[in-house]
Amino acid sequence: MRSKVRTIVSSGLVAGTLDITAAILIYAGILHKTTAEKILQSIASGIFKKEAYTGGAEMTFAGLGLHFLIAFIFAWFYFKIFPYIPFFKINTLLSGVSYGFFIWIIMNLVVLPIVFPVLPEKKLDFPLLLSILIVICCVGIPIAFITRKYYAKWY
Repeated sequence: MRSKVRTIVSSGLVAGTLDITAAILIYAGILHKTTAEKILQSIASGIFKKEAYTGGAEMTFAGLGLHFLIAFIFAWFYFKIFPYIPFFKINTLLSGVSYGFFIWIIMNLVVLPIVFPVLPEKKLDFPLLLSILIVICCVGIPIAFITRKYYAKWY
């Protein structure tokens, strides 16, 4: 029998790992737009600002920690709202897709503009669609399936 904490931790770990792995593989490995270190430092810069880019390995690890904290928060939130959203109980895949899109909206249209007031304007192009797809596939869907498994005994 799975516990609530174990469900939230496992869905946060899976989502956080898949998301950061996809970001590094795609943006650093395939597209050669950046490096793994810069991706993690960019996450850390949400708190540490410019110091994140000069702080060395500790800022890289701070970015990784912050990334997983965010994943755990979204995993916890989905777990908490699951019993109250009838749609989540009907179709797990579509629930994950919709939750992933919700996460993308919150992060890109609410959190990032607050933390970084001067951001480039978003255009509907391949990088934008790719970023949405990564969040849906690597965060929303895994959180939905792992959480659904916990609640399956009640629904």
